[in-house]
Amino acid sequence: MKILVTGAAGFIGSHTAERLADLGHEVVAIDNFSDYYEVSLKKLNAEALAKKGIAVQKIDLRTDDLSSVITEDISHIFHFAAQPGISISSTFEDYFSNNFFGTQRILDTIETLLSKPFFVNIATSSIYGLNATFTEDQAPLPASWYGVTKLAAEQLVLAYSRRALLQSCSLRLYSVYGPRERPDKLYTRLIDCGLNDKSFPLYEGSLEHLRSFTYVQDIVDGIVSVIGKEAVCNAEIFNLGTEEENTTATGIATVEEILQKKITMEHKPARPGDQARTCANIDKARKLLHYNPKTSLKEGLEEQVKWFRQNF
Repeated sequence: MKILVTGAAGFIGSHTAERLADLGHEVVAIDNFSDYYEVSLKKLNAEALAKKGIAVQKIDLRTDDLSSVITEDISHIFHFAAQPGISISSTFEDYFSNNFFGTQRILDTIETLLSKPFFVNIATSSIYGLNATFTEDQAPLPASWYGVTKLAAEQLVLAYSRRALLQSCSLRLYSVYGPRERPDKLYTRLIDCGLNDKSFPLYEGSLEHLRSFTYVQDIVDGIVSVIGKEAVCNAEIFNLGTEEENTTATGIATVEEILQKKITMEHKPARPGDQARTCANIDKARKLLHYNPKTSLKEGLEEQVKWFRQNF
């Protein structure tokens, strides 16, 4: 099958594009190479994809013509492209234009096609709010611009399914880590600080935060499992993550154990909208997608440290 992956030069998008190619699919990969974080890191991911025969095209969903990549022969779209995370440097316009308007432009283009692809929207546990411990049918309470705009995009996509304009589903991902993780995320930053004698910015209260830290390849297992189960997945939402919870303090201690080094902490004020707890309830994904994450936190972090040492 011919499959479009948006945000393919990013962390999870690049791993998914690789997996799809390994499964024998033809992958059309696009990314706008945003400077939200160092573009050189996205180029590194794109080089890894090139070795798999996947060329990442530079396309901005908000402004560019999408008709050359969203075509009649595309069977699925895996939509990762977004303004990620919680950052004081990102405006509401950044989140709205990337997360909602970019999604709308994809849907506008799909509407022009006679044969419509199955749309897999990549969402986030931030949709649930400060305590992401719910099943998919409970009311979301997002507490950040990121969560609000990702919820809006999700519901926009599912509205098209409810009106039978296309088939789609939305996957809410939980605290993904592993090789290629963004530099502003917890573990890449911890590893960088530990190996390069930098101070790690520790936000007030974050040591006690509980997270369903989920290894990226376990997440990709769930994402690609949608293929072949489209009828079951249509108009549905699925949580993808591990049921195992760890505190940020445990995460820090695990990295220090792997590096055999103590990391210096620089204490910072708490971040508004930061989640206090995420715990993935994956009963639905287990039942319908046969989803079963297996990687322990230490196993995954050992792989991430290995990747970091090899590339930086």
